[in-house]
Formats: sequence, C-alpha cells, structure tokens
Amino acid sequence: MPELPEVETIRLGLQKYLVGHRIVNVQVRAPKLFQGNPEDVIGAKVKDIRRVGKGLIIDLDNGFSMAIHIKLTGQLIYRGDETKNVQVSKEKVGQVPSNATHVIFTLDKKAVLYYNDRRRFGWIKVLATDQVGNLPFFREMGPEPPVAKEMEGKALTLEKFKEILTKSNTAVKPLIMDQKKIGGIGNIYANDALFMAGIDPRRKANTLTAKEMEALYKAILFVMEKSFKYGGASELNFVNALGQEGEYQNHALVYGKEGEKCPKDQTVIKKFFLGGRGTYMCSYHQK
Repeated sequence: MPELPEVETIRLGLQKYLVGHRIVNVQVRAPKLFQGNPEDVIGAKVKDIRRVGKGLIIDLDNGFSMAIHIKLTGQLIYRGDETKNVQVSKEKVGQVPSNATHVIFTLDKKAVLYYNDRRRFGWIKVLATDQVGNLPFFREMGPEPPVAKEMEGKALTLEKFKEILTKSNTAVKPLIMDQKKIGGIGNIYANDALFMAGIDPRRKANTLTAKEMEALYKAILFVMEKSFKYGGASELNFVNALGQEGEYQNHALVYGKEGEKCPKDQTVIKKFFLGGRGTYMCSYHQK
C-alpha cells in the first residue's frame, strides 16, 4: 500500500498540475468507490491539495472537498496539454482511461483527472470542507513523521514516539504501522527502518532502550526522506500524478531482499510474516 512518501509525491504533483482547474464533469463508472453527490463538485475550482497520513484532500472553492484514500492499488493521474509528451508507466498504468479507470474528472483547459483502482479498495468521498476532519480515517490518524514540507496532521516528535513505544507491549513493527498510533508508516519503511536501527521487528516495543528508540526514530526519518528523493516506491501499482513509477524499491535496505546477503554482515536475509505482513530481517545484527 502506498505510504506517506508515495501519497505526498502524488499530492505534490496534483498541487502543481490540478490546482486552478475547474471541474466540468464527473463520470462515475464504479458507484461503490464514489460517495457523495457529483453535482457538489461540478463547476467548482480546485483550490488546494492536502494530505493527512496516507489520505488526500482536494479542496474546492465552493466549500466542498473530496477526501481520497487510494488504498492498495489506487492511482490519480493527471493529463493535460502540458503533460501530453509524458509517458505513463506501461506496467503500472498501461493507458488512460482503461478498465481500471473508475472515476473521470473532466477539467477545463482540455485536462482530465483519472482515478484508477484495479482492486477497487479505495474511495472518494465528497463532503463539506469543514466536515473532512470528522471522517474517522482522518480524525483517528496518529501523528506522522515530520518528513514532508507541508503537513496537515500533527508531527511525530521524538518524545511522542518514545511515549508511544513505552506504553505498548506489542511487537514494534506492527505498532509503528498502526495508523491510529503513527500516521503514514507502512510495510516497506517499517522493514527498512528497523533494519537500519538494528532492531528485531518482533521485539516488544516497551523493551527498547531510549537509545534504540531514538535510533529507530532517526531511521524512520532517513528512509522516508530517501524515498522522497527517489519518488516513492512502485512495489505494486503506485505511480505519481503523471503516471510515472518511483524508484525507491531499487534502493531498499532490506525490504524484498529475501535470500540475499545482508550488506552489514553477510548473513542471509530471511522473510517471515508478522501481523499478517511480510517481514524481512537480518537475524545477526537485528536484536
């Protein structure tokens, strides 16, 4: 599932290309994914793009907003005259529109915004802007690592991070992926941060020393900032707002490297499941 760096990458692209456009028409091909009245957005101009954790908010100039969660395979792809020479990923997108295109926003200036979602897990909710914060998804979102320049939610400080870990007797990896505790961290960056910090993902969170907690906090910031540099990770269907793939998966520290040798000590990296998610670690230096 796209994590904070991927969703922020999409936000930045939409901020650049979508803001200022007026929505001329909305074609909903899969009603289950679109909640609300399309008439509330038709004729409105896009004013701003915000993000909370893994969620996006498109604010309109008529007092309405579209709250969006792309979940596992959602894509928001902008096409206009200024992007006509940009090629979308053949593997992740193919073409637009396609059978995976479920909502089409026709914009002024001959532009279009496509919402694709192969597995149809995501959602778009139209509601009054002042009600967006009341959606459980946003209201219950935990503080997020302060790696993005613009943040709508609360920043996760080192002190707050230590407090969250100290109060929990659960395994550290599922804990830091719990969006109600900490927003924005998913499987890829949890694996890589724990690897970098030398911490066994199965360790009870409250058994970590203050030094280990600080090392993990810094590792989370490091891997996420590294992901921004490479435009996110295109593990499944993630593409940016122009339909292009990210490259972090080619620079991951441990994620997806089962059977390879750990660069720190040459121990073979193992994969197992923890909390239902694929977990990668070096059993020698992660304690």
